[in-house]
Amino acid sequence: MDMTVVTYAIYLVISVGLTVWVARTLSRSGQVFLQDVLRGREELAAAVNHLLVVGFYLVNLGFVALYLKGGGTIDNARDSVEALSVKLGTVLLVLGVLHLLNVYVLNRIRQRGLADEAYGPGGGAQRARKVSGRDFGPPVHPQSTTRPAPGV
Repeated sequence: MDMTVVTYAIYLVISVGLTVWVARTLSRSGQVFLQDVLRGREELAAAVNHLLVVGFYLVNLGFVALYLKGGGTIDNARDSVEALSVKLGTVLLVLGVLHLLNVYVLNRIRQRGLADEAYGPGGGAQRARKVSGRDFGPPVHPQSTTRPAPGV
């Protein structure tokens, strides 16, 4: 059997296995985080978690398939190990970047929800009012801009 075909087969088995393992791990661990982000709405958290896992599979397995073709010929075991290390290292980096991107986006959603909650009933505004005696309403966006005075 050709060494290139053997290398491709090993690459596919390891890459698909890593993708499935990472997706399952993120799905289990991410469920609690999503419930916090979505303020305890379990059904919505489960649905979003499932959609994220499907998207994760599509992006990663698509990348694995596109990255299958090698740049050169593989004649011996050394070439096979070198090709596998480059391919698997790249797949691992892509998995890591996508994971960090997911965590970043979910954390931004969580922070926005916490900020909105702070101005809602029982939120941070009431606590601030008790401490300072003043009412802090929601921040107001600028209505317009002013130009600097002439000569400034």
